[in-house]
Amino acid sequence: MDSAYDAKEIHAHRTESGRVPIIDTNPRNRKAAHRREQKAQRRAGFIPLERVRYRERSTVERAFGRLKDEFGGRHVRRHSKVRGHLMFGVVVLTVDALLRMVH
Repeated sequence: MDSAYDAKEIHAHRTESGRVPIIDTNPRNRKAAHRREQKAQRRAGFIPLERVRYRERSTVERAFGRLKDEFGGRHVRRHSKVRGHLMFGVVVLTVDALLRMVH
């Protein structure tokens, strides 16, 4: 999510409701101790689960964004013809991702 949602109240509400907030941290809200802790974690090769989840989520959001922007996904309705066009876009997106992995 956008770093504009990085507020204590939002984190508290999500945590109280039993959810894990996956919100990008806003750099202006970081304190020196927090920055030192993150630096030490990077040196040790530690990757917090929140970061792993955020990466996975942003990967999915980028894929959906490309599907909407480049492959006509913004104009999907319930017609089978349009749905077929969208699924063709999904196939092309998958092939593009596979080709990027090879090269």
